[in-house]
Amino acid sequence: MTNSFCVAVTGQSLIKNDVADVADERFLQVLDFLRQGDVVFTNFESTILGRHGGWPTKGKYFDYARPAVLDSLQAMGFNALALANNHAFDLGSAGVLSTLDEVWSRGFLHAGIGRDEADAMQPGRQRLGAREVTLVAIDAGPGPDNMYAENRTPTRPPRPGVNRLKTLRRIGVPDEDFRRLVGLAEQLQMTPVEVGNYTQPNDPPPMDADSEINFYGTIFRKTDTRGRLIEIDSDSAEGQLSVMRRAAARGDFVIAYLHHHHWEPGWQDVPDWVRDFARSCIDAGADLFVSHGAPVLQAVELYRGAPLFYGLGNFLFHVPAEETEWSAPEVWQSIVAACRYDGSGNLACIDLLPVVISAHETARSATERSVPLAATDDASHHILQGFAARSRKFGTEIEISRSSGRILPTAGRKFG
Repeated sequence: MTNSFCVAVTGQSLIKNDVADVADERFLQVLDFLRQGDVVFTNFESTILGRHGGWPTKGKYFDYARPAVLDSLQAMGFNALALANNHAFDLGSAGVLSTLDEVWSRGFLHAGIGRDEADAMQPGRQRLGAREVTLVAIDAGPGPDNMYAENRTPTRPPRPGVNRLKTLRRIGVPDEDFRRLVGLAEQLQMTPVEVGNYTQPNDPPPMDADSEINFYGTIFRKTDTRGRLIEIDSDSAEGQLSVMRRAAARGDFVIAYLHHHHWEPGWQDVPDWVRDFARSCIDAGADLFVSHGAPVLQAVELYRGAPLFYGLGNFLFHVPAEETEWSAPEVWQSIVAACRYDGSGNLACIDLLPVVISAHETARSATERSVPLAATDDASHHILQGFAARSRKFGTEIEISRSSGRILPTAGRKFG
């Protein structure tokens, strides 16, 4: 191997408007940074209304886009898209099929949705720069069962949908709280049939009758302390990891992508289960792990010389102004990262460019509401200092200048 290689990664792209003709100097600075990448990657946080049609599958937080936004992403330099996320099924199976058509026709490296479960689990593979690149993209929910792809059975047709990492959320409560819930269920005459009604369109999950109770669709488990408990189905995880192992065995550069909305109470904190799964992806042969879901910048870790971006926040975030829950400043701040590999296949460094998208109520122009801009010195320093503080907890040190950052690994890791 003699050629260097660069992968540029960004926050998620919830894009509804064509922004390709925006000429703001600070936006163009972001695009110049992106175009260093042989791979320029984002999560397309939407679904396409195209020739297959489609119908809204939910109320609030419903999003879709016209095919032209894909041209806009391509014009910005993106050539790799994760499609597994909570908006991928907003137009139902028809939207999945239209999105596949439009992404295929433009030649993006992509993964994360499919015509059935087997198709959705297929990774994307394409030669980009000096490497064969494999992309595995999965969604861990929470989401209704009917948004995930399903294979044909003797009694059921196939369902187009999202590639799923099966997870189950339980709420841990002490014994005294658990007994109160059991007593309340008895007073309400809660029956298994009634619980089944309230979990639709999902089926009630299995549980331990001695230590767990399904209280109208939420499982509570008897534990020592109160808290959320997220568990990954081991068979589901193994299916995804085996795809990564096969790609790594071919010598591909493997990107593992995870989307989820199982956020911590402090949404810039990294859930333990995500860190465990990210490390499992690297152990299976992935060279880079990227995650989105929480709309904020979390931390980065280097594990066995591979970058683990636990949450890159937002890059494009075209949400309605009436959704005031996104007003926190950290929602509109992120970084773009360029992961550089030397000719021997080792991670040489990661360059970081902080970006900002002004919140609706403070934006000075339509440009600021629609595209990421290179952060000015004060904002850049603030973003990088917070990112560095969170990442330091994972053993990652970030060198900070006035308007950029850099990570130098202590030991490289070869791929290929």
